[in-house]
Amino acid sequence: MGPAMSDRSVHAGTSSWKLTLPCTRAEAEAIDAGDDLGIVPPPVLMTSEMTPDDANDWQLEAYFDGKPSAAALKAVRALVPSARASRAQPELVPDQDWVTLSQAGLEPVQAGRFFVHTAAHAGAIPRGTRAFQIEASRAFGTGHHQTTSGCLTMLDRLKRQGVPVRNLIDIGTGTGLLAFAALHLWPSAYATASDIDPASIDVTRENAAINGVSTGTQRGQIALAAAPGLQHPLLIGRAPYDLIIANILAGPLIALAPSIAMALAPGGTLVLAGLLSDQAPAVLAAYRRQGLMPMARIATGDWPTLRLRKRPRYGQDRATRHAPPMPEAPNFGSW
Repeated sequence: MGPAMSDRSVHAGTSSWKLTLPCTRAEAEAIDAGDDLGIVPPPVLMTSEMTPDDANDWQLEAYFDGKPSAAALKAVRALVPSARASRAQPELVPDQDWVTLSQAGLEPVQAGRFFVHTAAHAGAIPRGTRAFQIEASRAFGTGHHQTTSGCLTMLDRLKRQGVPVRNLIDIGTGTGLLAFAALHLWPSAYATASDIDPASIDVTRENAAINGVSTGTQRGQIALAAAPGLQHPLLIGRAPYDLIIANILAGPLIALAPSIAMALAPGGTLVLAGLLSDQAPAVLAAYRRQGLMPMARIATGDWPTLRLRKRPRYGQDRATRHAPPMPEAPNFGSW
């Protein structure tokens, strides 16, 4: 089950409405919580799997602050073309049920030593885990999608294997969760978190405060930047990195391969996710061409997490502090 959600508060005293539509897994996975639907205020979107392992039996729930207009309903319906024939109509949601309903799909997740939960499960933290409270939000990365939990597991393995990290970056950070986890594992490292969506950086800053993670540019702190790929003076200036985490999409991963490889220190580790199993060969080929070697793979359903290492002989005789411009041709979308 991989919910795509946004966390925008419903104003006190206003009614909440819900539209429920059937959809396919492909449609659910294509929904980006950061999409601008032209609706003010924007709806909260939640997707869920209705029948296990049935790619055609998923559901989209859209929660509105106030009764939605015809234009708002049309915009939401456009997200799931397979529901074209559905006659579903918006329903009034009792005010007292709003918070419960908006968080209903978020059960705690444990991946490696990490326990990811919402405020509703703050009292159920297992001993010996590092807990992070991550609410459903307008940014991707609550820990519930297989790409995020796979990255958490991979980071935990890297630490257990004794991989040293002094300078790390999480590209496409979403909620900040992976950056928080990496900094917990290597607390003396310089850490950076970036995202193409400025809203994600706001969410990351909020989550850092909730979880006691310090933001800033010193060791043991997370520096934040809104940027496409590595196109930001802060990100370029802090390179080379000995750990890069990129949980985005297959297309951007391939397009960013030259920039990411150049920003990775010789001998450094790269963790990639956000790609489907059948996309892995193309992604790996793009990074092999940049001198990176596949080292490990975690198979989590259809969403693998890949670990690669940059050969030390690459980059020794070339600059690594300046990332080249990203190609303009690919449509990166929101990641």
